[in-house]
Amino acid sequence: MQILITHGRLARVRCLQLSVPQLVLAAAGLALALMLGSGAIYHFVFLKAVDEGWPLVSQVVRLVVRDEQLERDRFLRENLDAMAVKVGEMQAQVVRLQAVSERVARAAGLKPEELKALQAASAGAGGPYVPLDGRTLDGVNAALDALLADSERSGDLYTLAESRLAEQRMATLLVPSIAPVDGPVGSGFGVRQDPLTGRAALHTGLDFPADIGTPIVAAAGGVVIAAERDAAYGLAVQVDHGNGLVTRYAHTSKSLVKAGDLVRRGQPIAEVGNSGRSTGPHLHFEVLLDGAPQNPARFLAGAAAPIKAAKAR
Repeated sequence: MQILITHGRLARVRCLQLSVPQLVLAAAGLALALMLGSGAIYHFVFLKAVDEGWPLVSQVVRLVVRDEQLERDRFLRENLDAMAVKVGEMQAQVVRLQAVSERVARAAGLKPEELKALQAASAGAGGPYVPLDGRTLDGVNAALDALLADSERSGDLYTLAESRLAEQRMATLLVPSIAPVDGPVGSGFGVRQDPLTGRAALHTGLDFPADIGTPIVAAAGGVVIAAERDAAYGLAVQVDHGNGLVTRYAHTSKSLVKAGDLVRRGQPIAEVGNSGRSTGPHLHFEVLLDGAPQNPARFLAGAAAPIKAAKAR
């Protein structure tokens, strides 16, 4: 492309020749200049018009800005609506969770004053979240904070319930509840005719007839406090289960534990024998509470046959 430049006075003609790439670059430069110019005009003219309150320009700019703000507000409100619905669903679930956790806590044996203490420490209100007009981001955040507090309270209740259930399970494991020998009871607890003297005498335990060498297991978990010979009981093992509760396994032929050993429920601790004051191979099993003999049949809840046999006698 050629461009002819003339001057009236000098009557001289200048010829400017441009190639296609030069034309493209020139067009691009012109477009960039226009963009920069328009930006400068908007910045220095329109914004100044808004600040100084020019009659026409400021009104146009305010309309544009207001439309942008309305669009942003609409987008934010739609998102807040969606968040509020989700918060409502979560609150409804937390209310159901609280009801379940309180039932579990009561079933676990938590006292009413403990539940009241937790409720006082994190008092709040529940129920589904109902979306209202004029909600704000602060309101949704406040609802989320309350939801977090309610969930923490439910977590505390579950933790307490779990602790109490564990305590109850441990207490169950420490109460003699399984028969020490697999077999029926030969002689129950109570007054009977002594097999050696023939006189009426108190039998302080349950007798389990069995062959010599039959395994004897601990009726509950505890600590072995004695594994020694006695003139009346023969070779006997005593296990302390805490709270004044002790079990004695007498007339054994062999002890598998020693004083100070920890034993668990169902663990073999001795073998049936005929030692001490005995007329034949059997296990004499006693339950002592603060040193006083108790009827072992009342403790052996899991040994139906021995209990029935003891009661029959």
